[in-house]
Amino acid sequence: MNDPLLQVRDLKVAYGGIHAIKGIHLQVGQGELVALIGSNGAGKTTTLKTLAGLLHPAGGQIHFDGNSLHNVAAHQRAALGIALVPEGRGVFARMTVAENLLMGAYSRSGKHEIATDLDRMYGLFPRLAERKDQLAGTLSGGEQQMVAMARALMSKPRLLMLDEPSMGLAPLMVQKIFDTIREIAALGMSILLVEQNAKLALHVAQRGYVMESGAITLSGAAGELLGSDAVKRAYLGG
Repeated sequence: MNDPLLQVRDLKVAYGGIHAIKGIHLQVGQGELVALIGSNGAGKTTTLKTLAGLLHPAGGQIHFDGNSLHNVAAHQRAALGIALVPEGRGVFARMTVAENLLMGAYSRSGKHEIATDLDRMYGLFPRLAERKDQLAGTLSGGEQQMVAMARALMSKPRLLMLDEPSMGLAPLMVQKIFDTIREIAALGMSILLVEQNAKLALHVAQRGYVMESGAITLSGAAGELLGSDAVKRAYLGG
């Protein structure tokens, strides 16, 4: 595996008296696509929110590019290159597609470079080029997912975290979204993918972690997890 860009050791997160994350270890290498799979309520979204700085851990360590993220605020993590595409997309409904994408570059300077990256996003997501002047709130769920992903990429992240990108989408749109995830990964982007559709996630990932009740119960190469009897029984309907 490549040198870890993200390294998580013994991460614990608690809500009141409930231990949502129970001392997990995971890492994402430079240019690696890693899947975090598990059933609803396993703690996957809580993990991503904690890595993004939106939730405070009760214990453990998070290192990004060798540096501790302890006491590093969410906006500072974004500036370091950590981007989260949240569950539910979170687009700015009353702004156009183009305005949404430019919001992703709000902390950047250099108009020419931003304009170049905007064109790159339209190349990656042709559907958005057709709808760039349309209000994001009027788009389909799949198109909004594309806006959310493109907006995150406009921040020029080093680590892209995707939370349930296939949720609520028609099968054809799910395929389009995952084709784009493959394309982004092929460009060398480090990706941590949280996804309930375990089969899809493990088919695009290099490695995976299985999460149950706030704990990592299995990890390994994606192909090994796809072939695992435990994973098949729990997540693949086998």
